[in-house]
Amino acid sequence: MRYFYAIFALICILTVSILGIRGTKFSKTPLYIFPDMDWQSKYLPQRGNTFFKDKRNDRPVVPGTVMRGYSSETKKVFSEDYAYAEATNPALYSGKDETGDWLKNFPIEVTHELMELGQKKYTIFCQVCHGASGNGQGITRSYGMIATASYHDDRLRDMAVGEIFNTITHGKGQMNSYADKLSPEERWAVIAYVRALQKSQNAKIEDVPEQFRGKLEK
Repeated sequence: MRYFYAIFALICILTVSILGIRGTKFSKTPLYIFPDMDWQSKYLPQRGNTFFKDKRNDRPVVPGTVMRGYSSETKKVFSEDYAYAEATNPALYSGKDETGDWLKNFPIEVTHELMELGQKKYTIFCQVCHGASGNGQGITRSYGMIATASYHDDRLRDMAVGEIFNTITHGKGQMNSYADKLSPEERWAVIAYVRALQKSQNAKIEDVPEQFRGKLEK
């Protein structure tokens, strides 16, 4: 029985030690058992440093230094691996045109390879919520997520591709951003596949190539 009292007393002491002083203000620096890098030996900007003659942490640029990949003489980029991709095709990264409106057309060539990539990424990241056909009947619905949008609603069928790109990039409502999981090209690939899913549920016979119409008409 004495062991029980000893263990019980220890638990009470630990509980009070951990929870009893939460929110209490102290005038002294707290005792850090696990600092977790809260205190680091580092040089902060705009602070003094006795190591250097000018007593500054901030160091001037080394003479002759140029921006990586840029020549001050030719004013051109001389390194092929240094390219600001967003400047070459801004719409690809923003989903907007020059006027700031949402893109209605793809800023990337829609090829069979792009569609296959879109199908692959859709299956991995989107199908669980939006369903294999895009009808919003993914497996998450059985776990309580009943507000998943269907791509076959008129609102989403008529939505500009640029706005869909923005939703994938930044998220909306219960949907988080997928910018860290899908590159811009992969996001456009997913949108191309979504458009194919929408077309498959709302297609007309005129949308089918003539060589395949006979099978459908039969």
